[in-house]
This record gives sequence, structure tokens and C-alpha cells, in this order.
Amino acid sequence: MASPSVVDTRGSDFARLARRISDAGLLDRRPVYYAVRLSIVVAAYLGCWALFAWVGDSWWQLLVAVALAVVFAQFGFVSHDLGHRQVFRTRRPSDVTGLLLGNLGIGLGWGWWTTKHNRHHANPNHEDHDPDVSPAVLVWSDDQVARSVGLPRFVAKYQAFWFFPLLTLEAWHLHVASFKALLAPSAKRPWAELALLTGHFVLYFGAVFTVLPFGKALVFLVVHQGLFGLYLGSTFAPNHKGMPVLTKDDKLDFLRKQVLTSRNVRGGLFTDVALGQLNYQIEHHLFPNMPAPNLRKAQPIVESYCAEVGVSYLQTGLVASYGQALRHLHEVGAPLRR
Repeated sequence: MASPSVVDTRGSDFARLARRISDAGLLDRRPVYYAVRLSIVVAAYLGCWALFAWVGDSWWQLLVAVALAVVFAQFGFVSHDLGHRQVFRTRRPSDVTGLLLGNLGIGLGWGWWTTKHNRHHANPNHEDHDPDVSPAVLVWSDDQVARSVGLPRFVAKYQAFWFFPLLTLEAWHLHVASFKALLAPSAKRPWAELALLTGHFVLYFGAVFTVLPFGKALVFLVVHQGLFGLYLGSTFAPNHKGMPVLTKDDKLDFLRKQVLTSRNVRGGLFTDVALGQLNYQIEHHLFPNMPAPNLRKAQPIVESYCAEVGVSYLQTGLVASYGQALRHLHEVGAPLRR
């Protein structure tokens, strides 16, 4: 792949691609699709909690925890689409539904996460501007390794081995970050978000510790939240990890900035559902408000266009994508192992 810093930039390239996508009708809303999808995920969510109440004091609840982890992640995927205004044309229904699914449904601050995610979209894989590659625990570039201290420096030596185990803590990290974000002066709707977040955990912990004895309740929480975080992290990891990390020296137009830092994961219907259709990451980054079911249709158009204008377009299998991400993490940490 060409170095991002030396790729020629032509601002009109994206405009021509956007016209092709628009002419194909792929930016049109899909209200029936989202009505069905929302109905399915809400029914699955309520069904899992009904099953939890029915199973009662039993170790079979660990299977319910696994099912709930999957359903929580699917709530997260729909909340993601709401944040990009893929579902509704106007802001208010998007905000209301996002807050109900995110804050109340799964305990993640929808307003904070949407703002953070939009910053990622504006500068994907940029070490100074993308919050998803900030060196909180893992480090993503040679410069970050050189500047790392404390826990990130300790973990960085063998961070490829730590990556998936650390993802089991991701849900807890998101819960805590959601509450912390509400203390910031820039927080929007802090009281509404706080009320819904608090309501989620009162109901969540109340249900778990009412139905299960203390020991089983703790195991249930570890399994459910651990798998929830692992699932979420595993769906986002193939998208950008291991792709070029940009710096202030890289000057790219919109098309190249989005395509060169993103990776698609090929697969069929199961892959699309399991990854929330974010396996079409290149198309999603180019057209973030495109309804999710249209991304598959846009993929061959985008790939063909990238070939026309000479932009590298990467699509690989799921296992291979993890391999690329882990190799990158291991290579970045190499200086600390010498």
C-alpha cells in the first residue's frame, strides 16, 4: 500500500463517486427495514429478560448471559445507525430512540459515544485526532510507543497477546466513561442521560441480584459484561486496526483518508448480521448516513471506482483481518522487547 503522506489528492474524486451512489438510490431511507430490525432486537431483548426471570436460580443462566451479550451488542449496532441518522430523517426521533436503546437499554451513554464516534469518522486512524487510537492502554504507532509510560508501556511489549483478554473489560470501560462524560461542561442533556443511565443499572443490578444469589449473580455479571465487551470490540477491531496510522504530515483528500485507513471484511448474511453490517467499513466511512442494508449494494460500486482512480481498496476475511490487526500491534511493540 502506498504511504498515505505521498498519495496525490484530487478533491473531485469523491464527488464523482457520490453521484454514482446517489444515482443508484443507495442514500434513500429504508423505513421498513429499520422497523423490522428494531422490532426484532427489542423482542429479543425483552425475550431474554423474560427467559432470565423464568430460569430463576440456576447455572443455566450463564447461557442467558451469553444470549443477552449478543442482544446488547445488536442494540449497540442499531444505536450506531441512529447516531449516523440512517434511520430517521430528523434529529429528535433519532435522539429519543438512541437514548432509549443506548442509555436505558444497555447502559452506554449514547450522546457521548455518538460525539466520540463522529470525531473518529472525521479523522480515522489519526494518532492526534481519532479517539479510537489514543494510547489509553494499547499503543498504535511508533511515536505512541516512544511516548508511552506506565501501564500502556508495560502492556505494549506484548499487546497483541493482551488484545482480546482486554476486550472483556471493554463494556465496563464504556459504562464508566458514559458516566464520566456527563460531568463535562460540554455534555448535552446531562440530566436526561444520567437519569436513563442510572435507571438502566438500577433495573439491571436489581433484576440480577433479586433472581440470583450473590455468587451466581457475580458470575452472571462477569460472563455477560465480559462477552458483551468482547463481542463489541471484536466487531470494531477488523475495521481499522492494522491499517495506516495518520499523522499531521499526511495530507489526504476525503476519499483517500477514508479508504486507505479502512478495511472491509467479506462474508455472507451471517457475517453481515454478526458484525452489524459494519464489515462494509469503507462504504460506511465514505457514506456514514447510508442505511446499513445498502452498504452491500454500494460495495462493488466503490471497489470498482477505487480501481479506476488508483486508490488501494482492502477487503479480506474475518480471521485474516484479526491477523493483520494483531501483527500490527506486535510490530509496534517490538522496540520495547529489545
